[in-house]
Amino acid sequence: MKYLLLCGAALLSSLTAPALAADQHAPQPRTSLPAPASPADAASRPIAPPVSTPEALPAGMIPPASHSASDGTTTPAQALIAKGRYIAAAADCAACHSMPGSAPYAGGYAFQLPIGTLYSSNITPDKAHGIGRWTEAQFVRAIREGVRPDGASLYPAMPFPSYARMTDADLHALYVYFMQGVQPVAQAVRPNSIPWPLSMRFPLAMWRWVFAPSPDAARKSAERPFPTPEMARGAYLVEGPGHCGACHTRRGLAMQETALTAQDGPHYLAGGAAVDGWTPPSLRGEPRTGLGAWSVADLTDFLRSGRNRRGSAFGNMDTAVHHGTQYLTHEDLTAMARYLKSLPPADATQAGWEPDPAATHALQAGGRLTPGQQLYLDNCAACHRSNGAGYAPAFPPLAGNPVVQNRSADSLIHIVLTGATLHGTAAAPSAFTMPGFGARLTDAQVATVVTFIRQAWGNMAPAVADTDVAHLRKTLTPDTMQSAPPTPVDPAPVRADAIPQRPAQDPSQETAHPAM
Repeated sequence: MKYLLLCGAALLSSLTAPALAADQHAPQPRTSLPAPASPADAASRPIAPPVSTPEALPAGMIPPASHSASDGTTTPAQALIAKGRYIAAAADCAACHSMPGSAPYAGGYAFQLPIGTLYSSNITPDKAHGIGRWTEAQFVRAIREGVRPDGASLYPAMPFPSYARMTDADLHALYVYFMQGVQPVAQAVRPNSIPWPLSMRFPLAMWRWVFAPSPDAARKSAERPFPTPEMARGAYLVEGPGHCGACHTRRGLAMQETALTAQDGPHYLAGGAAVDGWTPPSLRGEPRTGLGAWSVADLTDFLRSGRNRRGSAFGNMDTAVHHGTQYLTHEDLTAMARYLKSLPPADATQAGWEPDPAATHALQAGGRLTPGQQLYLDNCAACHRSNGAGYAPAFPPLAGNPVVQNRSADSLIHIVLTGATLHGTAAAPSAFTMPGFGARLTDAQVATVVTFIRQAWGNMAPAVADTDVAHLRKTLTPDTMQSAPPTPVDPAPVRADAIPQRPAQDPSQETAHPAM
């Protein structure tokens, strides 16, 4: 169990991946290229001929129909790569496997873990440093089961317990995209900085056996009956490729998710523990700290643009929207929203938010203000207003905000200390940055103003102590402070080389094994 605790802690790094969601394939036109019937069949499937992709597509997603066959139609091979590109962005692969200023999917992102530093792998089709020698069966096993081609276990920073639900067809498209739609990058995998004996991987095999579902069990769960096809689609996206639970579900002693689907009970998506100073809120129906007051349209707007009338994305969720959910179809976003809205509150006794004008009247009247009121008026009211309503969607409301009322104040403290940037999306291109106040306010002042915000206008949340602020301030480093996420992953430029037909690889041949 000691090894499980230590190596299981590596799963915490998966929380740095986007929170609420991403996900996967939008309804795609059927092509004449059948999906593999099983991973075994995939091992011997030849790769389709290479296809040129558009040189610049701001959304980084599906290529335009004009890039097509000579008769003006999109070929099956092009459609398959387009589907794979959609899945890759929806599953947020780029967020963990890309670095600002570097080529997409070339790896190098650092996960700071209790046991050391883990660096994400190069997943471009480079044969020396990436996955270019992987067969489709090896690729599928790594994604679904967390096992490398050499048999070693991947760290569960890779959310394979969720990816186990992905369909054969989606994984086939994803493989073809990575092998044919992504430019190979000859960038060596950076060695992990994890001391021996914690660097030994054999305990991870036990972790997988205990906590990760088998692909068969995961697929049976994904195929359970739902009231409507839309609800089934939403559940697949949220529970599977979107891996929302990796952030928004609590962890057990071995850092395993305490629930992987809604079938596992009310812990699923009931809010996760803080990672990098950000606390993922509940995505269930709690009226005050969850999504109980949000409509389907609110959720859809948030996933598409990173903002709505009730709040804005920040931290890791901003990255998830930036790389993933903004590119999903309206139908997929709506399906996800309807599924999330179907989840009952984890705490059925929680009272809803009711506005209280007392704080507003005090701030507007002036006179003798409390320290918290004075700090808010001096530092926050210009953007968030005296009534806490903000100027949505640019400056989010604080009154009634679920993040503000979360039992943990880490996210709010983090934002006050370091600031936050709401990056632009295709649907909402304007970016807004809140400056940090860490250099201006003492720990006691931050605690005072955060406590005021959490208890004003009808908000109900525990007070914050200056020791809480001091502890978080010490843990925040440049690596954990929010910065501009990488540019959205555009399709690779036209490949200069043609990828030959590849026979199934002999396992005895040398294969690059990304470190993760």
